[in-house]
Amino acid sequence: MQLAGQEEEVVEGGFVNTRILFVFDGSQSMSGYWESDVKINIARNFLLHIVDSLETLPNVQMGLRIYGHQSPVVLQDCKDTKLEVTFDINNAHKIRQKLRFVKPLGNTPIAYSLEQSADDFPPCADCRNIVILITDGIEECGGDPCDVSLRLQSKGITLKPFIIGIGVDPNFKKTYDCVGYFFNAAKEENFKDVLRVVITQALNTTSAQVNLLDQDHQPTETDVNMTFYDVFSGQVMHNFVHTLNHKGNPDTLYLDPLVTYRMEIHTIPPIILDNVSVTAGKHTIIATDAPQGYLEAKTLGRTHYRDMQFIIRQHGKAETLHFQKINDREKYLVGRYDIEIPTVPKIMLNDIVISQSHTTTIEIPRPGIVTFLSLNPGYGSLYEERNGKLIRIHNLDPNKKNQSHAIQPGTYTVVFRSRNSKNTFSTISKTFRVRSGSSSAVELYK
Repeated sequence: MQLAGQEEEVVEGGFVNTRILFVFDGSQSMSGYWESDVKINIARNFLLHIVDSLETLPNVQMGLRIYGHQSPVVLQDCKDTKLEVTFDINNAHKIRQKLRFVKPLGNTPIAYSLEQSADDFPPCADCRNIVILITDGIEECGGDPCDVSLRLQSKGITLKPFIIGIGVDPNFKKTYDCVGYFFNAAKEENFKDVLRVVITQALNTTSAQVNLLDQDHQPTETDVNMTFYDVFSGQVMHNFVHTLNHKGNPDTLYLDPLVTYRMEIHTIPPIILDNVSVTAGKHTIIATDAPQGYLEAKTLGRTHYRDMQFIIRQHGKAETLHFQKINDREKYLVGRYDIEIPTVPKIMLNDIVISQSHTTTIEIPRPGIVTFLSLNPGYGSLYEERNGKLIRIHNLDPNKKNQSHAIQPGTYTVVFRSRNSKNTFSTISKTFRVRSGSSSAVELYK
């Protein structure tokens, strides 16, 4: 798999429903000075600007959780976290009101706050849930923010969180990288830019294209479904049928830069691409080898095989890869395959080669129709001689006196005994020949 990126103009507002939960640090350390003012004042003012801009977007809802703001630090309250403003439309004024009066007091229970945020998002089938954590420190209560974040993502509750560090030690990045996307506002003047970048990534889709490469490494393969799964939750995020546009180029898709995808391209056999991601603001090319050719098994004239399906396996493998109908033409990845056609007897073809853009055709001989006639139903089977041994290829219906079967051209033996007979020596054994397209009868009572 190859990934390539080039600069792209960002388009605002790419999602139908986005819910952003701000998890705001109200712990005692936020009372410290940072350049021009107290940390909490700087963080509050910039967050208020973001809230002002988001409230005008119809596809965005906001919520606010604050931690470390209810109990003094001396109490070491590691459950000091509260959802102060629930998700709703037109709730920006409530967030502004809560932010204006929050005072830094206590501990920094980051892991517990993230864990509690799981219940902050009401059920919604088509919502993107995003957490933006704003903090000046690290976990102080022994929790594991990395583990909590991973569990939230794997359950499909939230996407990978954003963490905005307020003047923190650059080494904190190592602590937060496993939690989510870490941005360090090392200076006050950077804080506004960091918030802008985070919000842009949270709200915008990013363009991408999937290049399905033929054997000449050209993106000419197309017309196959592609499923995009969230790597962490396993949820299906998109299904797209690959398309070449009017210029003959792979059509543009729009993907979520906050999601790491597992792609399944439903060729035969399927192609799996793990850990596919796109970069916000850059057009991403996702390329993979997918050279394909065609397979067709056909028979001449009207036969009993009209609705028959045959089995395709990858060469040397026992697992069934696909069922294909006789006289249909289907695409397969270039390679070698083993084929089983359930005629009587079965036709086994090994090491069939599928080549780029070429149709490999298998011609099935037209069967003959053999009618077996008996006075009474009985027990019988058909055999073919191979290397001096009789190999059973088919059983007769024990409940029918007369029955017809489509059989491949060749020489066979039928062994039969009437159900009413109590004598082993009444067994009838006859050898007969089947010719392509012919009809014949075999009497089982002489």
